[in-house]
Amino acid sequence: MIDHFSYGWWTPAAAYTLSVIGSFIGLRFALLARDAPGAGRWPWLALSSACLGGTAIWTMHFVAMVGFQVQGAPIRYDTALTIASGLLAIGVMAAALTLATARRSASALLGGGVLAGAGVVGMHYMGMASMNIHGHLHHNPAYVAAACVIAVSAATAALWFALNLRRISYSLVAALLMGVAVSAMHYTGMFGMSFTPAENAPTTPPPGASTPDLLLPLITGLFVFLLICSLFLLLNAGEDERRIRPSDEEERDTRPSGEGEREVGLFGERARHRR
Repeated sequence: MIDHFSYGWWTPAAAYTLSVIGSFIGLRFALLARDAPGAGRWPWLALSSACLGGTAIWTMHFVAMVGFQVQGAPIRYDTALTIASGLLAIGVMAAALTLATARRSASALLGGGVLAGAGVVGMHYMGMASMNIHGHLHHNPAYVAAACVIAVSAATAALWFALNLRRISYSLVAALLMGVAVSAMHYTGMFGMSFTPAENAPTTPPPGASTPDLLLPLITGLFVFLLICSLFLLLNAGEDERRIRPSDEEERDTRPSGEGEREVGLFGERARHRR
């Protein structure tokens, strides 16, 4: 018998909270990457990818997996494959962000969303493959397809928010929605699972790391990483706020009277003339 909530609702709640925090910080870094000139965007893209792929998606997955148990079948994790699944999520998210921020077109947004969604699904099922258990886990294709649709939709929405909405309140709403989407994708895939125990299964646990052995360094490293990322955001908060709401006096100093103000949006450039 499969139990997805063996510790009650605290595991999905903790997983959702981590996903929201990672999404919020990652979206703020994506805004900084969008506005940075030249090679200055790459550090912000790297941090955004690590937060979105590493925290909002990968860490959320494994925290949620704390509540996953199969009655009578202990679970262990292949450490190398577990780490590889996290690197996959970060790498694919980096490629998707680079594509979307470099071209800033509808096709680039959609392509980045599909790419990031594929990375989310790949991370999920690679993470499932890292589980060692005396038996066989089966995945219902209909649930896999539904998880793919949710993942692509969530990733595309996240990229759109990252490229279009600047205010902190918008990023917070986007992060809350992203957390819902990532959690929905995870549990959709999990609910489509079934388990067949192995015949003459041994009584000893399978090889690999136990959940506490895997989770303790993960949580410790995550706490340090998010603390550093928060400090980076605080250091850049003043400059970011200045870009959001330039004062009238700054506008008068930087533009001759009557000169048209140009805005650059995701799908092209448009002009707005001051009266």
